[in-house]
Amino acid sequence: MRVAFAKALKNTRKSRGLTQEDFSDVSSRTYLSMLERGKKSPTLDKIQTIAQTIGIHCLSLMALTYLYSEEEKDLDTLLLRVRNEVDSVNHTKETSVKL
Repeated sequence: MRVAFAKALKNTRKSRGLTQEDFSDVSSRTYLSMLERGKKSPTLDKIQTIAQTIGIHCLSLMALTYLYSEEEKDLDTLLLRVRNEVDSVNHTKETSVKL
């Protein structure tokens, strides 16, 4: 997953025309480089901050990670799975609150 995240991060950053230096307010260039080479794993807070800097939702960055990891082959299938799982948890939550 670390390598897939690295690819997703680098491709997304480049697709937005951003350089590693553009992240200097949220991360060192060295750290970002290590993330993009798959040498480090970011925290959830760091994923959120990086995604905000890129201008995307952190879930989009994670969806790209899963697509690059080849655990998921198709975005529509991945999103349907996520929707079903979230709905299932929310339904369970709503049911337990009523009891």
